Amino acid sequence: MGEVAERGKNTTVAQFGRTMEASDIRHRVNVIQEVMQAVMKKDVHYGVIPGCKKPSLYKPGSEVLLATFQIATSIAVMDLSTEDCVRYQVRVIGTHAPSGTLIGEGIGECSSNEDKYKWRKAVSDAEFNATGESRRRIKYGKEWTTKQVRADIADVANTILKMAKKRAQIDMTLTATGASDCFDQDIEDLPEELLQREADRHAPEDKKPKENPEYTAEAFAKNFPAWVKFIKNGKKTADDVIATVESKNRLTDEQKKKINEVKKDEPAPEPEVEREPGDQE
Repeated sequence: MGEVAERGKNTTVAQFGRTMEASDIRHRVNVIQEVMQAVMKKDVHYGVIPGCKKPSLYKPGSEVLLATFQIATSIAVMDLSTEDCVRYQVRVIGTHAPSGTLIGEGIGECSSNEDKYKWRKAVSDAEFNATGESRRRIKYGKEWTTKQVRADIADVANTILKMAKKRAQIDMTLTATGASDCFDQDIEDLPEELLQREADRHAPEDKKPKENPEYTAEAFAKNFPAWVKFIKNGKKTADDVIATVESKNRLTDEQKKKINEVKKDEPAPEPEVEREPGDQE
């Protein structure tokens, strides 16, 4: 990596070719920090994930660093797609623009099997119900549920390619500029629930979210016959029942399995009182 020198108020990049000294490396890090403070904007060029020690570098931020150090990029794409999955691996090569010297490489990959590309929100209950069971699901959040169906891979193919390129570019930028001391990589690409889990893990004890109480065996035994009747009569699906109950309480795996085993065409037992899912006594 070439020497970074500051002349007046302008930051320039000297020619590559000589061994860097400790002072050169220290100065380069200082320049990165200066550019971050003077040019980069939070949530545009980088993001801060609660609980993480370093900010996460975004694609616009990597482009600022590449311009600062006069690094040109070229890419090579490997298509690893199958009939049911779009998958790309991208290699980004960085060279010093004035001299053509190879500086570093980065690798990035993205696949339509990643959770955020594999599923989309159903546009309506009708679409959800018309979709095969293997291609639909209920997504559970802390205080919400949403009905999702499998996305059409053709609709996300271009996004997958661009995401693989972005990941590779950020990987190369951090490697070539030595900016890993200042930034994390790809944290912003984590699924929302993992980002929230990381933030919760680092939150003060009094700020950590409280888990919903477990649905008791007694309440389950009392209310289960009513839920069966809802499912048999087509008023609710097993997924609907589970989602409603878990908006307030946590079901065990065994309890969820028992609800999912209810078949619509079997006769339903007659409960003494019909209770909406979620009612616990």
